[in-house]
Amino acid sequence: MHVQREFFLHPGQRVAVYAPLPEELDVEPLATLARRHGCEVFVPRLVDRRRRRMRFVPVRGRMQRNHLGILEPAEGDELDPRWLDLVFLPLVGFDTAGMRLGMGGGYYDRAFAYRHLRRSWFKPQLIGVAYALQRIDGILPAAHDVGLDRIVTEEGVLTCSTGY
Repeated sequence: MHVQREFFLHPGQRVAVYAPLPEELDVEPLATLARRHGCEVFVPRLVDRRRRRMRFVPVRGRMQRNHLGILEPAEGDELDPRWLDLVFLPLVGFDTAGMRLGMGGGYYDRAFAYRHLRRSWFKPQLIGVAYALQRIDGILPAAHDVGLDRIVTEEGVLTCSTGY
């Protein structure tokens, strides 16, 4: 409901979601909503385990579990993260500045590291998906951390102080 009201989903938009682990929020309703609005839906696929790199692949066809037990497309053309429009990503904790605690792998921070250098490129919008009780008063960011633009919880959508 909050996503439909706050984000202008439209045909041709590239929207990334995640394949949730058991302890993460289920985003299948979000993927269904995006498809209903004509968006193309992507999920991460780990492409370099040693360097902790991922790319995004359209959700089509067979899914398989990677070495972390996360479902990902078995095949499909990879899309560079900078060509996505919206990315809904999981988190363990967040603060109002847009800092997030993830599971510790650093895959998302590496995928969106180019955002530290951007001056006029504002894509994609990074949106955390969480329960409001996962909010933490403050997270001390590391140099490599990439902040969120917005966070969706059951209470609404929070625009982060680092977001747009």
